[in-house]
Amino acid sequence: MTFSFHARASRRDILRAAAAGAATLSLGSQAQSAWPTKPVTVIVPFPAGGGTDAFARPLSAQFARLTGKQLIIDNRGGAGGTLGASIAAKAQPDGYTLFMGAVHHTIAPSMYPKLDYDIEKDFVPLALMANVPQVLVVNPRNMPFADFKAYIAAVRKAPGKYNYGSAGAGTSHHLAGELFKQQTKTFITHIPYRGAGPALQDLISGNVDMMFDGLGSSANHIKGGRIKALMVSGTKRNPAFPDVPCAGELGLPDYTVTTWYGMWTPKGTPADVQARIVEDLRKAATTDELKAIWASNGADFGNLTPQQFGAFVSSEVKRWSAVVKASGAKLE
Repeated sequence: MTFSFHARASRRDILRAAAAGAATLSLGSQAQSAWPTKPVTVIVPFPAGGGTDAFARPLSAQFARLTGKQLIIDNRGGAGGTLGASIAAKAQPDGYTLFMGAVHHTIAPSMYPKLDYDIEKDFVPLALMANVPQVLVVNPRNMPFADFKAYIAAVRKAPGKYNYGSAGAGTSHHLAGELFKQQTKTFITHIPYRGAGPALQDLISGNVDMMFDGLGSSANHIKGGRIKALMVSGTKRNPAFPDVPCAGELGLPDYTVTTWYGMWTPKGTPADVQARIVEDLRKAATTDELKAIWASNGADFGNLTPQQFGAFVSSEVKRWSAVVKASGAKLE
């Protein structure tokens, strides 16, 4: 008999199975559409005022407008961003705790030998929220140089006289400085802080001389004249700061450092909740309001799928491992 399975399943069984399937689909749909039903916390692993904040806080405001629920920023600075990452990795995987990390978290595996989390195994990558070029900024009172040429001449003339602040040992600010020193054959003293915000405040006040910062956190201070930008990394000028020369035109064609910020959720978060989070993040990032803020900070939205973002994270872990090894950078 061609349709022999009918002999083993009554019409009632078939209808019951169909009803169960429909109920499952309905529940899945309801689960996805229900999120978020309460405020969502995003752990930012750096103190307030840093580059991550420059994007997390506008995102929080837009998220609230779109969903009707708060996106609460929880700043957990320390240990080059790894303390906050550790806390986020252990959070309940229900979609109500997110983690907004950065390029630093792909450097950390090469700098911190005893991390109690794995950025690739303990998190689910959701979205690359912002790409921001690195910028060399100086305190204009400490370093009153007209341009990069005068600056580099002074730095070479007095090895160790000047210093640079960073968000902490092993962060992109630190490695950008070490890479700069390698390529320019200079020596500048590294001063690590517990986040980009405190380092930037000390740069503005003159307690440190310079910083290799993400353009997002420095942009407003450059525009306000509190600090001076001498160079953006890469081989083209940034549209938000067209008067600032790029590394390529200053004789450093291989000096390309990008500070990027991404969103993750703890491993184990239900797939339908992941999909809804990604959908809402994408909606927020592509609003006119956030596009304008991103542009004013010299940034752009990554626009990658979660799978593409995951592959990008893996490639960055490998890339920075090579930089750490070549520079000999160590925790201080």
